[in-house]
Amino acid sequence: MKNILVLDFGGQYAHLIAKRFRNMGFYSEIALPSVDEKSIKNTCGIVLSGGPASVYENDIPEFNQKILDLDIPILGLCYGHQILAKSYGGNVEKAKVGEFGFASIEKINDSPLFKNIQFPNQVWMSHSDEVTKLPDNFEITAKTNDCPIAGFQNIKLKRFGLQFHSEVKDTVNGNTFLLNFAEFCNMEKNWDSRKVVEFIKKEIKETAKDKKVLLFLSGGVDSSVAFALLNETLGTERVLGLYINNGFMRKNETEQIKNRYYAAGYKNFIIEDASEKFLKAVENITDPQQKRKNIGETFLKIREEVVKRLNLDENDRLLGQGTLYPDIIESGGTKHSRAIKTHHNRVEGIQALIEKGLIIEPLKDLYKDEVRVIGKTLGLGDEMVFRHPFPGPGLSINLLCSDGILKDKDKLNETNELLSKANLKEFTSKSFKLYALPVKSVGVQGDFRTYSFPAVLNFDDIFSPEFNWDIFEKISSYVTNNVRNVNRTIVEIFAKKNLKLIKGYCVKERLEMIREVDALVLLKLKKSGWYDKIFQHLTISIPYAENNDSCSIVLRPVVSEDVMTARFARLPLDLLKEISEEIKKFDFVSALYYDITNKPPATFGWE
Repeated sequence: MKNILVLDFGGQYAHLIAKRFRNMGFYSEIALPSVDEKSIKNTCGIVLSGGPASVYENDIPEFNQKILDLDIPILGLCYGHQILAKSYGGNVEKAKVGEFGFASIEKINDSPLFKNIQFPNQVWMSHSDEVTKLPDNFEITAKTNDCPIAGFQNIKLKRFGLQFHSEVKDTVNGNTFLLNFAEFCNMEKNWDSRKVVEFIKKEIKETAKDKKVLLFLSGGVDSSVAFALLNETLGTERVLGLYINNGFMRKNETEQIKNRYYAAGYKNFIIEDASEKFLKAVENITDPQQKRKNIGETFLKIREEVVKRLNLDENDRLLGQGTLYPDIIESGGTKHSRAIKTHHNRVEGIQALIEKGLIIEPLKDLYKDEVRVIGKTLGLGDEMVFRHPFPGPGLSINLLCSDGILKDKDKLNETNELLSKANLKEFTSKSFKLYALPVKSVGVQGDFRTYSFPAVLNFDDIFSPEFNWDIFEKISSYVTNNVRNVNRTIVEIFAKKNLKLIKGYCVKERLEMIREVDALVLLKLKKSGWYDKIFQHLTISIPYAENNDSCSIVLRPVVSEDVMTARFARLPLDLLKEISEEIKKFDFVSALYYDITNKPPATFGWE
């Protein structure tokens, strides 16, 4: 079948490129950049993906330069843009100003990629290197304020480079850029969603052979769709769902999930209450990565206990998971990708089972929006398909832990000093305070994991008529791009006095706190109609409060299509005020913040 080939240099968005082409009707495949050029067949165009490396380093992905001798159009994106320039004799260096998030590009010269594109145009950047000198016979096609060579081309050679990520939703005309490339490649439409289901079912049969499947169920769309696919492909007698209550679920969620599966007609699942064992697994753990790993390994231990208790033949049964591609890439699961955070479905025990061929993951190459389309195709209800994503470790990874000792005091002081010098006059005339929280959160900047202090933006009254989400988004981008040790900006809604870093672990009492606040917020979102307007809401509890019996809360509603990128949700101020007034009534809440950071540079959650 004719295709557009994406060479994966380990970037966070590599598979997203292929997904975009497939969604537009063009069959697309993924290959390593070291692929033998002789094996490239039926390929109309090649895309070089982004990646975490710098092209001038020694430890970079192996790239088969003979691919450049092929008479096939090639488009380089981000790292691909840079490796393409370098391969033809250009220069790539550390950028004076890295760009993470939104940028505006201006056209310098016409390009086949710019058909039906209006300039200036909003694009999505995530880079700290840049092309500083073009190869001979190449021309600049676009620039931004901070990146003089944001696009280049050599039409005779059929070579194009774009520094921005056209594959992410937040590049407004991203699909148009890619469609124009497909048309330049003379690629005809040859793909649709029905073929995706056919491919998955075929792969399930080939992977399972004559074995049965024990599938981890969470109640979310990913595992539910995987469950439906396995049942439909293999039959209910060969598939058993295992829902484990780990004690980290939302309020009353286990009962709701059980009723939802029964209503969908599924009876081939069991429920295992292992909450005490999971609490023991995270006892006194403060490191987020270790917490995730311990939880992932505990899932496997519970699975082993269930297998023995039910006398199931382990050699005759694969372990099924609703793993999606973002889980794999963020865990550093492709050859050149860097770990952002270790997902519970990619811990060592799971990796060992994968190597033995004892894991089946029907959705591992897909994104959330693709999975939802498949779920509706299979007839699953909206409550299951459009439920907000909820991670396997549940509220445990929304609950930041601390032993009460600040380990990076000097770096925190340095960050506060830098924040005090931040000049926000071009964004607002209001008086403000900008300071760093003494806790850290995970982020992603230029395909690298970061673990940095969140910057807090404080105004006297954020509910005043002058409040403007556009201004805050610009401030957030400015702060995270220009202040070291910061990867996230949050707005202070209210805060009591004398807050400090406290001792707090993942225990029942703290889980109940976050559970109650989370239930309140979700109820307000559903009643207002905003639950269906956003992709996900995360209630984050941080150990920065009045005392060890209290906490502070961060609201993190986001808008996204595929998890790889996101914008913070702009809730109506009257709704936010209503929510904040209700949260104030909880005696254990010392402060409330609202996360106004996009992804990148922040991830959805804080751990």
